[in-house]
Amino acid sequence: MKPMIKYAGVFLIAAAGSLAGSSIYNHYLSDSHFFSNRKEVQIPITRVNFGNPAVGSTDFTVAAENTVPTVVHVKTSYAKKTVSNPFMDPFQFFWGQPAPQIQQQQPQSTGSGVIISDDGYIVTNNHVVDDAESVEVTLDDKRTYNAKIIGTDPSTDLALLKIEEKGLPFAAYGNSDAVKVGEWVLAVGNPFNLTSTVTAGIVSAKARNIHILPDQKFPIESFIQTDAAVNPGNSGGALVNTNGELIGINAAIASNTGSYSGYSFAIPVNMVKKVVNDLMEFGNVQRGFIGVSIRDIDAEFAKEKKISKLDGVYVSGLTDGGSAEEAGMKEGDVITKINDINIKSSPELQEQVGRYRPGDKINVTVLRNSGEKMLEVTLKNKEGNTKIGKTEIVNVLGARLESVQDGELGKLGIEGGVKVKDLQNGKLKNAGIREGFIITSIDNKPVNDAEDVSNYLDKKQGGVLIEGVYANGMRAYYGFGM
Repeated sequence: MKPMIKYAGVFLIAAAGSLAGSSIYNHYLSDSHFFSNRKEVQIPITRVNFGNPAVGSTDFTVAAENTVPTVVHVKTSYAKKTVSNPFMDPFQFFWGQPAPQIQQQQPQSTGSGVIISDDGYIVTNNHVVDDAESVEVTLDDKRTYNAKIIGTDPSTDLALLKIEEKGLPFAAYGNSDAVKVGEWVLAVGNPFNLTSTVTAGIVSAKARNIHILPDQKFPIESFIQTDAAVNPGNSGGALVNTNGELIGINAAIASNTGSYSGYSFAIPVNMVKKVVNDLMEFGNVQRGFIGVSIRDIDAEFAKEKKISKLDGVYVSGLTDGGSAEEAGMKEGDVITKINDINIKSSPELQEQVGRYRPGDKINVTVLRNSGEKMLEVTLKNKEGNTKIGKTEIVNVLGARLESVQDGELGKLGIEGGVKVKDLQNGKLKNAGIREGFIITSIDNKPVNDAEDVSNYLDKKQGGVLIEGVYANGMRAYYGFGM
C-alpha cells in the first residue's frame, strides 16, 4: 500500500507542475510580443537585417568572398545626458543646495552598412543612424573612419553615408525584380558587434508589408522575406544572391525575443538605387505619386465587385487633379501592371511607383469592364505638381531639414514644420539656431517641408525672419540676411 501512496504522491506533484507550467505559458508566452504599434500585424517586428535569392549554384564561397569586404560596421553616438546623483546626501535638500549632477556615458548603438562606390558612399538603414550625433564606420580590414550623413529617407528606412577614401571594394547591384521565391541568398552583416558574418537561406516571399514604418506619412514597404539567419546588428547589411550581387538591404526580423526566429526582411535593391541616387543628386528623395486610393482584392471583394481575377490592386478613389485622374483612370479600375511589371498587391504597386520622380511618365495597365486599357500617367509630387525639390538653399543654410512626425506636431501644438538636423557652419548656425529646432514659418509664411524652405528663400535678398519651436516647447525667433 505504501508504494501506491508514494506513486500517487509523485503523480500529484507532476500534475501540479504541469498545471503550473500551463498557467505560466498561458500568462506569459501564449501572446505574441510585437515590436510595432500596428495591432493588425500578426508577427512581432524588430529591426535588423535579412537576405535574398539567386538561382544557380549552392556554392556560396565566391559570393561571400566578394561581399564580406564591402560590408562595414556602423557605430553611432548620441548626445550625453546629465542626471541627478542618486547617491546624494539627503540632508543637502534641507540646506538648499542643488542636487549634484553626474554625466552618463554617451549612448551608442551599432549596425551594418554596404559600400556602394569606390569613393566611400555607404548605404544603411535610417533607423541605424537616426538622430545620431556622430557616425563611425569600420571596414572589414579594421580601418576606421568618421562618416558624414548625406541624407536619409524614413519612408523606406534608408540612409546614405560618406567616408573620405578612394579605391574601396564595393557591392555590385543586382536586380530585385528578377529575384524568385525559393532562390538561395546570403545575408552579410555584423550581428552582436561581431566582424562580418555570413548566413544563407532562401527567399521565402516578396512584396511583404509588415507595418514597421507606421509613423511615416508615406511609408513604402515591399520587403523581400528570407529565412537567412540575421540578428541585431545586421541592420543595414547586405542581402546578395549566389553571384554576389546586392539584391537588398537587411532591415528587420520578426521575433518574440529580439533575436532571429525564422523571418527576416530586406529592402529591394531597385528601391535602394532610386533612393541613393536622389540623396546623392538632391540631398532628399524626389518621390512621385500616382494619386489613387487603393485596396487589395480577395475572393469576397472580387465577388462583391464582380471582378474576374484576384490579381491586381483595386482603385477605390482618385485624388482631385491627381496624376491618375488626369490620365483617365476611373474608380473601380484594377491596376495590373506598371510598365512591364505585373502588380498583384498594394506593396508591389507602392514599390514600383516609388522608383520614379515627379515628372516621370509611366505606363499603367488597368482592367476595366473585363477589358485591359493602358494609360500614360505623369507622376506628381505631394504638392500636386511636377517640380523637383531644390537643395541649393538647404546647403547654404548649413543643415539637413527633416519632416516632423504627426505625433510630435500634436505634442507641440503645431500644424507643420521641418526639423533642423546635422547642423554645420551656415546661415542657421550663425543666427544662433540649435540642432533640433523646428522651423514653422519663414517671413510669416507656414513651412511644412524642406521644399517650402527652398521656395521661400530661392532668390531671396535681404533679411529673413524664421519662427519655430524647440522640443521642450520653447518658441524662438531668429533673423539673418541672404
